[in-house]
Amino acid sequence: MGVTGATWVALAAAVAGEVVKTTASQMAEQIIDEGSGHDRNVIIQMDRPKQESQHFISRAAGAIGERRMTMSARDLLPTDPETLRDTSRTNYQRRKLSRQRASASSQLASSTAAATTTKQRQKGSRDTMSQLLSHDNVQSALADAGTTSKTPGFWASNSLAVTLSKDDLAKVVDEVDGISGVYVNRKLAVPRVVEVGSLPRGVADNKGGAWGLHAIGAMATWGAFGARGAGVTIGILDTGIDQTHPDLAGKVAAWAEFDVNGQEVLGSVAHDTDEHGTHVAGTVVGGNASGNWIGVAPDANVAAAMVIDGQVGGTDAQVLAGIDWAISQNVDVISMSLGGFTLGPVIGEVYTEAMITALLAGIPVVIAIGNDGEQTSGSPGNDLFSLGVGATDWRDEPAGFSGGRTHALLESSLIQPSFLPIIFSKPDLSAPGVAIDSSVPGNGYKAFSGTSMATPHVSGAIALLLSATNKFASVPDNERAFLVQDLLVGSVEELGENGQDHRYGFGRLDALRAVGFAKESGF
Repeated sequence: MGVTGATWVALAAAVAGEVVKTTASQMAEQIIDEGSGHDRNVIIQMDRPKQESQHFISRAAGAIGERRMTMSARDLLPTDPETLRDTSRTNYQRRKLSRQRASASSQLASSTAAATTTKQRQKGSRDTMSQLLSHDNVQSALADAGTTSKTPGFWASNSLAVTLSKDDLAKVVDEVDGISGVYVNRKLAVPRVVEVGSLPRGVADNKGGAWGLHAIGAMATWGAFGARGAGVTIGILDTGIDQTHPDLAGKVAAWAEFDVNGQEVLGSVAHDTDEHGTHVAGTVVGGNASGNWIGVAPDANVAAAMVIDGQVGGTDAQVLAGIDWAISQNVDVISMSLGGFTLGPVIGEVYTEAMITALLAGIPVVIAIGNDGEQTSGSPGNDLFSLGVGATDWRDEPAGFSGGRTHALLESSLIQPSFLPIIFSKPDLSAPGVAIDSSVPGNGYKAFSGTSMATPHVSGAIALLLSATNKFASVPDNERAFLVQDLLVGSVEELGENGQDHRYGFGRLDALRAVGFAKESGF
């Protein structure tokens, strides 16, 4: 989607060094004018609860934006060699000093973010959304949709998916205080992948395990550090999962299914509506039932949610509901090989608040950047706070389909105007995503290519990092996700241009090196 409507005003203002905030009324008016038919299926987002520090969010966002000027991934590592060599200090003192010298995002997390529990955030969201949910037109629309939840809406993002007539939408936005944004509830297609008929020699020559596991040092990490993901749960939001597959049996710790409005489907049993979700899960936690290891973290578990129907696709509401559920399941990382195509540089914030909520709970959110090539990206993988992943092949070349570009955050309901605009690049890093052999429903195996295949390598590597460090037991929740991301991105195999570029991000994932740096830092 290109730059349209009121966004041109914000873009022109940003060029002139000004910040112009598009109001919720203007956003609703644009949706009403540009849509067709009588009704509008939208996501209405409320202001963030007051207990969450806007100043922290602003400074963290600014620090992430500054990464584009970093010439080496190693500058992002939360380590200081002089501190680490000082044997007169205890491990605790070294860890504390190391965190003080960490990259900007994790440093800000430790110094300015107030610890808030998930239950406190859920209550804050309910309080914030109470006026919206009590509006007559909203209540009527939810009743017409057959909504059965006592607490409709998505607490992690303080938002609600609802279908309203054009007149009712205008009335709700005009009469409810505290609405920060109105967005179309986009339809998301089933992620596109390419099946590989015959494996190239550079792939087939890898024995004992899939080539991606060799490339990122996963199997070496198992041997060097005894870390295979034990005790870690990865939230996989996808087309579902075949929990009977021999590589996945006994590894599905939780399951949920959500409909197009983001409502949980009660009584659902784990299944895959396509092959995509099972393939992704196999790359994260698959074993060697085929005689060949396919999963990066075979001792980890998954909490799987169906947020994309393999036959008809999904919606933003389904994904937002899945994020809520995954956080409530206390997962250690969220993995999403999905998204909607974005062509222009300007991005919105429909997912940003959910990302921040996950990060403050200690949960990194790993998302595919998209399969439409350079100078494109997918949302939510291009969100400022996501860990966006591009794809490489067995020669460490970027895949031609892998997305990436420079983005601009021109206006924000979450970030203070003095920090705007924020210019940043995606992806953050890349991982093996070409000719990836993994599990599919029916006890089978196929080789697929896509950034969808790269993303689970990163999620699995996080599981290895967490299991090798006992989940960073000494690190507070509101620091942990930032620390994990800094270690992972800072330890990549640096390829392409100096610093971050649109093809590799900062470089190709190296799980072995990430764990090594973490251990060197005393974790």
